[in-house]
Amino acid sequence: MVDCHIHMILDGVDWKTAIARHTQQPQQAYIREKLASYRAKGFTYLRDGGDRWGVGRKARELAPEYGITYRTPLSNLCKAGHYGSFIGETFAHDREFASKVRQLRVNGADFIKIMISGLMDFDRYGVLTQESLPPEEIGRLVRIAHEEGMSVMVHANGPEAVIAAASAGVDSVEHGAYLNGDALHAMREAGTVWVPTLSTIGNLRGTGRFSEPAVEKILASAMENVRVFAAMGGLIAPGSDAGAWAVPHGITSEYTLLEETLGADAQAVLERGIRRIQERF
Repeated sequence: MVDCHIHMILDGVDWKTAIARHTQQPQQAYIREKLASYRAKGFTYLRDGGDRWGVGRKARELAPEYGITYRTPLSNLCKAGHYGSFIGETFAHDREFASKVRQLRVNGADFIKIMISGLMDFDRYGVLTQESLPPEEIGRLVRIAHEEGMSVMVHANGPEAVIAAASAGVDSVEHGAYLNGDALHAMREAGTVWVPTLSTIGNLRGTGRFSEPAVEKILASAMENVRVFAAMGGLIAPGSDAGAWAVPHGITSEYTLLEETLGADAQAVLERGIRRIQERF
């Protein structure tokens, strides 16, 4: 079992309380509890989405005791004024971004994570909470990180952001809501691994927090795109976004949803994507 997208700092309940738990220093007891839950479910590889308080770094330090390979970007990077600043570091321009990438590399980051779009609005199908960065800027950021010898994960929703990232050779796309044929084709041609994080949608069903029809429609759209991408020969890997609301650590719902989506081909498809993730990250 692997989970290619988690947030150790978050708890699946309340992000503000979760982050406050670690702002003075990473809480080892909490981290150990979560690592133990992953071990109990048979997970051997985890890839973190980053945080600026060192929780992912501490989890990477402790993970070998639990038989887990742990990868982290240390902190994710986001453009000032755009989504992601609640958990990561911001940059104002390309020069500052390049400086932060170099510092993360020196500090031991396993890869670079860039936030390039907003989130899904789970009450309104087809709506994102924020426009993505301009395509030309996305391309520059991915290339800057690659020039430093770092693999790149991007938080991206919407076809324009994903096309720009894939065209620049990004290594993995996380979430990827509302993609079209051009975006799927761009990822396949680039050899980009798509981590669709279906649990962040599927686990909302029945909670009463969001519009049930909207959630069902968003999930159906994502699952159909996963099926199409797999049929195209695209690379897909399981990542739950554990720590997001209604997605507790150690959960196996991502495998359940991907198996429901991909049917009998699920194991073979996911093994290909997992191999590529482990090679690049």
